[in-house]
Amino acid sequence: MKKLALFVISLAIFSCTQKEKIQVAENYLPETPKLGSDIMTPEVLWSFGRVGGTQVSPDGKTAVYTVTWVNMGKNKSFSDIYAVPVEGGKPVNLSNSPENETEVKWRPDGEKIAYLSSVSGSSQMWEMNPDGSGKKQMTDVDGGIFGFDYAAGLSKIYYLKTAKLDQDIHDMFPDLPKTNARLETDIMYRHWDCWHDYTYTHIFVADYSDAKITEGKDILEGERFDSPNKPFGGTEQVVWSPDGKTIAYVCKKKTGKEYAISTNTDIYLYNTESSETLNLTSGMMGYDQNPVFSTDGTKLAWESMERDGYEADKVRLFIANLTTGEKTDYTSKFDQNVAGLKWTADAKSIFFVSNLQGTDEICRLDLADGSIARITDGVHDYLNVALAGDKLVAEKVSMSNPAEIYVVDPITGKDSPLTQVNKGILDQLTFGNVEERWLLTTDGKQMHTWVIYPPHFDPSKKYPTLLYNGGGPQSTVSQFWSYRWNFQMMAAKGYIIVAPNRRGLPGFGQEWNEQISKDYGGQNIKDLLTAIDDVAKEPFVDKDKMGAVGASYGGFSVMYLAGNHEKRFKAFIAHDGIFNFEHMYTTTEEMWFVDWDYGGAYWDKTNAAAQRSYAFSPHKFVQNWDTPILIVQGEKDYRVPSEQGMAAFNAAVMKGVPAQMLYLPEENHWVLQPQNGILWQRVFFNWLDKYLK
Repeated sequence: MKKLALFVISLAIFSCTQKEKIQVAENYLPETPKLGSDIMTPEVLWSFGRVGGTQVSPDGKTAVYTVTWVNMGKNKSFSDIYAVPVEGGKPVNLSNSPENETEVKWRPDGEKIAYLSSVSGSSQMWEMNPDGSGKKQMTDVDGGIFGFDYAAGLSKIYYLKTAKLDQDIHDMFPDLPKTNARLETDIMYRHWDCWHDYTYTHIFVADYSDAKITEGKDILEGERFDSPNKPFGGTEQVVWSPDGKTIAYVCKKKTGKEYAISTNTDIYLYNTESSETLNLTSGMMGYDQNPVFSTDGTKLAWESMERDGYEADKVRLFIANLTTGEKTDYTSKFDQNVAGLKWTADAKSIFFVSNLQGTDEICRLDLADGSIARITDGVHDYLNVALAGDKLVAEKVSMSNPAEIYVVDPITGKDSPLTQVNKGILDQLTFGNVEERWLLTTDGKQMHTWVIYPPHFDPSKKYPTLLYNGGGPQSTVSQFWSYRWNFQMMAAKGYIIVAPNRRGLPGFGQEWNEQISKDYGGQNIKDLLTAIDDVAKEPFVDKDKMGAVGASYGGFSVMYLAGNHEKRFKAFIAHDGIFNFEHMYTTTEEMWFVDWDYGGAYWDKTNAAAQRSYAFSPHKFVQNWDTPILIVQGEKDYRVPSEQGMAAFNAAVMKGVPAQMLYLPEENHWVLQPQNGILWQRVFFNWLDKYLK
């Protein structure tokens, strides 16, 4: 929580040469820290403000967004709402309250800004004037709401809340009020980082007025399904039509085992007047999500995958003619993924973001001839795109810059910063150079690789070097900025980082992306070794001080390399990695993942592809482990359950291999709590420094 009064606390910052203090305000905006060194530390990394949630006003003149700051002493983060003119100017803090404000949206008439706040005790919708005055609570929904949006014409809104539809153990046995148990009859009893709580997220439609919003109607009443889709879906999966009569929503209408083995989400059209629901994507078997109505309401665009059970299938741009029902794939000749679709005002074009060989760029589809043009080109990742009159507004990051908002010319792609939240800190830091290389793989293909150098790099010296093993497995090693796997943070500690876009990553065509499935210990591992071997030829790389690090699939890669690295590495770090494929198959929650990537169940001895996959399981190579290994594991990780990390650590100890385990009982597949994030960095670098310096 932020306090109304201004307090200042001291946070100790440990640099390479001295201990310095950063003054952090406990209210909405900390003071820019005065650093004693130009080398970044974990504490400095976590002092950056995090920009997000950008929304442009209906007239295209003002952008609102949130900035999230971390209060390390309270181990919490907090967000405020800011506004800035699209033409440029000084940002203004609109909320400045002791609570988090999130889910910012403009009212369609531009007269109000709405947001979620828990100041009343539960998360409710609030409104304020565009200058931040006149704050007013608009909903008082029992249990709170998770998201909302206005219908055009302001006659209605929808909001998201839970509906309890299943019986828990106390409903079944009311005479045993102190029992603590679950009684399960099907799988999917837990997902990502939480156990199913017998409730489902539903969409409620309510009448809107300036006075107060009435109780809503559940448009999925009695249905034991979630919309938006869990665990990561938000209001981008629930959208109003321009006439305010239809809601398009995403839902996977399956339960238990059927849910666990399928990625088949559909887009449904709910008519608020007739209460009828139509499945627009019936017969389309993969992920169909993130629908966007054209501005004239005649078309609906969405992101679509073709195959059921394959999470990394090509993301296509589909458009349906809502009059004729005809559906068209506009990316059949575009061998990349699409994300974040935005219609132009004339409904003749769509802007979107796509990864193109290691960076995320803004592209434009022209519906008239189906052509796709790349708008931006640089060493960066655009996270999204919005229209602001004749300009674009987008959030952008790189390995050397946390997210800021930029104004982009839609013709030339030239951009200029609209916000500079972190300029005061960045101006005091020196970051290492980021270099692109193309390397020849063992099968004669070109592989894109990033090499990140330490600040003040001296080519006459030798440096310890880390191989970064990407996760996903199909998540591009792009220009992302992370508060854990931050390449500039690693470089600041004096390491060269080698980060290859090995086989099985998007952005290099679907064939490159798909190759990894059912080949976990195959070509992609050769690609990883190609990258580190190539860079190790440089005179400034200390070949006797190389390490390999990674999380998730990268954690698997590290564990596999631990038994198959031919003495290349002197230290390993595996975060939430897969150690035992057979155990993983029957303990992970989304079964479609292991079914597709392994090729099937381990007990199917007639399935040659599956049996080959299980032969790659790292636990089968523990007899070769002889290199120090740090295992990091979150207890609430139900994607790669905690026993995977524990088994790997126990195996290393039993083998007599130097090992540590950083066990985080309150974290999931990621590390989200601020002090745990600092701890993660300290343990990470203490381990590497011990064996590589």
